[in-house]
Amino acid sequence: MTHTPNGAAPPGTGTPVPTLPAVPPQPTPAAVPVPAAPPPQARRTAFAEGVDRLRKAATTEPGRLRIIGAVLAALVVAFGAVTAWQMTDRAAAADDVLTSSQPLSSDAADIYRSLADANTAASSGFLAGGQETAASRDRYEKDIRTAAAKLVNAAANSDPGSPSAQTVTKLNRLLPEYKGLVERARTYNRQGFPVGGAYLRYANEKMQEEMLPAAEDLYTKENQRLRDDYADATPYPWPAIALGVLALAALAWAMRRTYLRTNRVLNHGLVAATTAATVVLLWLTVGHTLARSGLNDSYDHGVRSLDVLHDARIASLKARGNENLTLVARGAETTKVGDETFDAYDHDFGRDMDTLGKGLARAERLADDDSGTKPVSAAVGNMTEWKKRHAAAREQDENGNYQQALDMVIGAKGATGECFDSVDKNLAAALAHEENEFEQAAGDGRDALTGLPAGAAVLAVLGAAGAVLGIGRRLSEYR
Repeated sequence: MTHTPNGAAPPGTGTPVPTLPAVPPQPTPAAVPVPAAPPPQARRTAFAEGVDRLRKAATTEPGRLRIIGAVLAALVVAFGAVTAWQMTDRAAAADDVLTSSQPLSSDAADIYRSLADANTAASSGFLAGGQETAASRDRYEKDIRTAAAKLVNAAANSDPGSPSAQTVTKLNRLLPEYKGLVERARTYNRQGFPVGGAYLRYANEKMQEEMLPAAEDLYTKENQRLRDDYADATPYPWPAIALGVLALAALAWAMRRTYLRTNRVLNHGLVAATTAATVVLLWLTVGHTLARSGLNDSYDHGVRSLDVLHDARIASLKARGNENLTLVARGAETTKVGDETFDAYDHDFGRDMDTLGKGLARAERLADDDSGTKPVSAAVGNMTEWKKRHAAAREQDENGNYQQALDMVIGAKGATGECFDSVDKNLAAALAHEENEFEQAAGDGRDALTGLPAGAAVLAVLGAAGAVLGIGRRLSEYR
């Protein structure tokens, strides 16, 4: 095969074929980046969308009016709801003070008093020997029945498993044991066996070291419960008052705004809402102030006096029991104070009489009228005479004149027992007077809150409705 030079015509042709220039190799184009799709926009929260709608609505007068109406209605309703809630709690606590905690506190004091008096009656009957009087025996039995009945009542009103319930259970267990010891002491005493005195001292030990401390513990717990109820009933309802002031300020602003834009002095709906809120706020402040005053008065001139009188009465009972046991023991029980040795029961008698004297002096200071002062003053006179007669009886006993000392303690006339009975009777009269004072003052305090929770709720709903209607009246002018 013959090669033809460039530009030459191939054989057999008459025309030369032009030769194309060589095309240089082209570089491969680089890949063009494709822009990524924008990420999906996060969905807005309902709150954010609501804020946007409010912002847009606030740019128009109808929108602003709707916002104002909603805020006013919410404030008035919140004011009524908080008032109803706080006043319901305070009314319940005030009712508990009057009908639950204070009566239970008095019951606890009566349990202590009944047990102490039963112990005193038992020792008095023992001293009488076979000539124990029916009155002494009946007094003992009555005290035991009273203590048992009050324990049943305390158990029914105590929370299961609470410390008070456990104390009541303990006393219910100890009471039959104490009665058994007293009956054995009486049995042996009637037969003339000296072991009867040992049983009575053992019964007194159980009473003084186990039963009376448990009864005192129950009294302390019920007193604390009473103070807690006072603490719940008397504080000022500041959240409700603050909401009331805020609601009235907002309503006043809304009425002024309406006046400036319409030149109308009154908007009936807003006036009705303001009136309702004002009534609730006044009712709240005045009602609670009266309730607080009544409850504080019931505490200052009722509960405090009752506590002092209960303590004084208990001291007198303990003193009488120790006075009797001084003659029962006949010096068998002694105590040392420093380098001196004293009859244990006579020493305790002196301590109890000091407690009684201090309690009566305090009760006189707390008494705020003649009816409360007279029985306490009489008890002071009885106590003074009691001390004189006791000193004379102790002198006879220490000189070996036991029978004369016994007659001066449990005799029918001129004995220390007369003084003790007079002290107890006068203290009972003072307690009854202070109970009436407490019930009247606490009842007035509780009654001052009557109807306030429900009334506040109803007036708040009416006030909110008035605010909505008042703003609605303005909105109708834009349609």
